[in-house]
Amino acid sequence: MESGNLAFGITATALVLFMTPGLAFFYGGLVRAKSVVSMMMMSFGTIGLVAVLWILYGYSMSSADSPFAFAGNPLDDLGLAATAAGATANADLVGVAYGSTFAIITVALISGAIADRAKFGSWMLFVAAFATIGYFPIAAWVWGGGWVASLGSLLGFEEEVIDYAGGLAVHMNAGAAALALTFVLGRRVGFAKGSHRPHNVPFVLLGAAVLWFGWFGFNVGAEWTNDMAGAGLIAVNTIGCTAAAICAWLIVEKVKDGKPTAVGAASGAVAGLVAITPACADLTPLASLLLGLLAGAACAMAIELKYRWKFDDSLDVVGIHLVGGFIGTVYLGFLAVDSGLFYGGGLNQLILQLVSTAGVVAYAFAVAWVIGFVIQKTVGFRLDSTEEQAGIDQVVHGERAYDYSLENSGS
Repeated sequence: MESGNLAFGITATALVLFMTPGLAFFYGGLVRAKSVVSMMMMSFGTIGLVAVLWILYGYSMSSADSPFAFAGNPLDDLGLAATAAGATANADLVGVAYGSTFAIITVALISGAIADRAKFGSWMLFVAAFATIGYFPIAAWVWGGGWVASLGSLLGFEEEVIDYAGGLAVHMNAGAAALALTFVLGRRVGFAKGSHRPHNVPFVLLGAAVLWFGWFGFNVGAEWTNDMAGAGLIAVNTIGCTAAAICAWLIVEKVKDGKPTAVGAASGAVAGLVAITPACADLTPLASLLLGLLAGAACAMAIELKYRWKFDDSLDVVGIHLVGGFIGTVYLGFLAVDSGLFYGGGLNQLILQLVSTAGVVAYAFAVAWVIGFVIQKTVGFRLDSTEEQAGIDQVVHGERAYDYSLENSGS
């Protein structure tokens, strides 16, 4: 492989890795001041643990030998010994590193649903278990030759499921798992609309900007293995869909609440990024703009459902990632170039997108609920109400994000 391709692969890896600290800022700004250290630590803890597991056995699990395999054998290349000694090790190891960043961000996304009330040690147990039996197998299904990747052939279709960068494997996977944990941990003390306000709006905007920057590695990054053939279209679609989603979210806010907000702009950007993720290589630029408008408006309304249905998705992981990922994935059934219904492709692509969505969402929800339930009933997952009200940063980590005491003021 040419050195330029490898260089871009490493750059894309760094960009996607940078997304998780960006997520830490995005989530950290959305929580209360006494929870920001805990929220950011959940992202950084996920980086540490998932990267180790991916190198040990996750990469081996992410390829399936057949459409009917659950996942790859975790012992096939334990610690990457065979990969590192292979004739194409240089390129292969870049692929390993790139794949690790997707595993990290997927699991880290889930943490936003349980902000303010989860024990850090219990979260890390969940991270290890969900990465192992949640993300690694689903990655094998979608990108490693498993049942999702082979669904079209299994059904006798010419088309196959489209999930270019992770609408299924990342966003709906994380969103379904997040929804499950909201049921396991229950609602925060005082849960009500307007009761838990963002403590640092600039952090939210900074986090969204870092995510958008890193998303070019997320979407365009895989083209390093394809001689950059579709990079231009993917880059334009990533910009266009995200920009349109910001506009749509702000319009909905203005109509619904009377004021467009900075948090709304940041959330709209993330909703657009989520929606374009599975579709970035298979839509025209105009179709991407329309997708952004649809996703921005739909997610802006979807985040209100938690108050109506009484589930405490603290930072709207369900409303943005599950809903946005669903919209982007199913939209391909209508407007994917060549195979979508509106391009004369018939219903096959839509059927494939819906069936794969149902399977991934159901599995991710069930796995996350079982893991969370077992943790809660054994070592405990949720802080008690007294500790929650005292502030999770001080109780769990012994730290504060902001220290205004006299001894630290310089006076």
